[in-house]
Amino acid sequence: MDDALVHTLRMSSPPDDVGTLHDLLESVWADVPSIAVRERFGFETALVELVGNVICHADSGSGVSCTLSIETVENRIEALLSDTGEPGDVELRGRDMPDGLSESGRGIPLIQALVDELSYEREGGFNRWRISKQLSV
Repeated sequence: MDDALVHTLRMSSPPDDVGTLHDLLESVWADVPSIAVRERFGFETALVELVGNVICHADSGSGVSCTLSIETVENRIEALLSDTGEPGDVELRGRDMPDGLSESGRGIPLIQALVDELSYEREGGFNRWRISKQLSV
């Protein structure tokens, strides 16, 4: 991959859900077949977890709209997600996987285990998420 390749998705939930994301990722993998299956799986799992959490937890009852951009360039794949959901009480540092009996709290530690970078900020009425993974291509 010499040049950056960007795929963008705008979605509103409801009616959109993570199935819409899977359609976008199929397009990414078709356009960038050099990404190893293992790296695809890790990035896709992290991104589905992130989008699923936004849809589930950021919706105050009137739905949530998101813009997602996935960029592949050289040896990196990155996703930028901006959503109109409620501000998150998000703590990214020092997050450990909860014990096996916990019913929540696995999302952020799982994402962090699967990608190299995860960031969150609230800016101008939007939640902004970024995940990035180095590739072996």
